[in-house]
Amino acid sequence: MRMESQEKVEELKRIVEESDNIVFFGGAGVSTESGIPDFRSVDGLYNQKYKYPPEVIVSHSFFRQAPEEFFEFYKNKMIALDAQPNAAHNKLAELEKAGKVRAIITQNIDGLHYAAGSKEVLELHGSVHRNYCEACGKFYPVEYIVESEGVPRCECGGIVKPDVVLYEEGLDPNTMQKAVDYIRNAEVLIIGGTSLAVYPAAGFIDYFRGKHLVVVNMDNTTKEVHADLVIHERIGEVFELL
Repeated sequence: MRMESQEKVEELKRIVEESDNIVFFGGAGVSTESGIPDFRSVDGLYNQKYKYPPEVIVSHSFFRQAPEEFFEFYKNKMIALDAQPNAAHNKLAELEKAGKVRAIITQNIDGLHYAAGSKEVLELHGSVHRNYCEACGKFYPVEYIVESEGVPRCECGGIVKPDVVLYEEGLDPNTMQKAVDYIRNAEVLIIGGTSLAVYPAAGFIDYFRGKHLVVVNMDNTTKEVHADLVIHERIGEVFELL
């Protein structure tokens, strides 16, 4: 890690030590260090070759029109049951337990924040670990999806749909409102592992009126952010030092 970055990490440590009202807003970069590819990086899913573009395959209309192809892609590319929480997930859980982090707001669907032990996790785009029969509402674990041949179906005959937000679908209004409330009332907002390219989630940070806005991301954010502190390093490496 560069000397400049080390100094910035020391500043972040000071900010964290002095606050007990921190909210973390994270994206795909938090999970890539656990081996889960993101959509937009050079080797991400958008840059791999499929019969259809990934953003088409994981859309609501494609799910309705071609469920077999949807689930083939979804099971191969969207579920990573072998992935384990990394230093960022673990440190955030530790900081929550210490009474410093009030909430984690994530755009990821992998459930790794829960796996690390965090309690107050707002999953804006849902989770692969929740799956429901569209006909009767019965719950199914992710293993049922993985082990199903073709389109997973309930014992009643209905399709078992992952509780993830597909393209063309809206975010859950209750989750959105809770996220906005946490951000609006936070003293410190740490944005990590996201380019802030996905809306409406990226617009949530506009509600922040607190003391310190921190960005930890390898690349510049797509959305202009007036941050007090910007650290261009791997988020796991940074959080390991906190």
